[in-house]
Amino acid sequence: MSTGTKNLPTIGSNELVEICGLKAVPAKIDTGADSSAIWASDIEVTKDGLLKFKLFGPSSPFYSGKTISRADYKAVSVKSSNGAEQIRFRTHLTLKIAGKTIRASFNLSDRSRNHFPILIGRRTISQKFLVDVSKISTSRKDATKTRSLNQELKKNPYEFYQKYVKLAKKG
Repeated sequence: MSTGTKNLPTIGSNELVEICGLKAVPAKIDTGADSSAIWASDIEVTKDGLLKFKLFGPSSPFYSGKTISRADYKAVSVKSSNGAEQIRFRTHLTLKIAGKTIRASFNLSDRSRNHFPILIGRRTISQKFLVDVSKISTSRKDATKTRSLNQELKKNPYEFYQKYVKLAKKG
């Protein structure tokens, strides 16, 4: 252990984070991934050059439908685990993890098929946190609930929408 690392907060292999006003969003801490990624939908670049997107997707319990606009963004070529290359947009977002607020760069992607809507890579955590893989902050109950929600979604997307998304918008 190098000097100074013992003063860094320790996080687990997954954490509940706060991002864009949303609390307790499950995130996977992945020291094998270089960059961070977040589930985004309705991604577009306007004629005036603004990047617009919504965090998560309508099937996510964290989806608010709120459009986020950014003038500071880049395009990056990302190679997925299966070797396919994709062009994605990258922008900065502020998140709170283990009580510490940081600004991080996120690739915007469709993470609807992933268990975690946010992946936090080593660039984001380097020099800020220590990772203890035996520590898990999101409970198995959270993971089970997410899995259960997605199973319900697959059975009947329209009923799922009516029950969770449309009702939440009215409330």
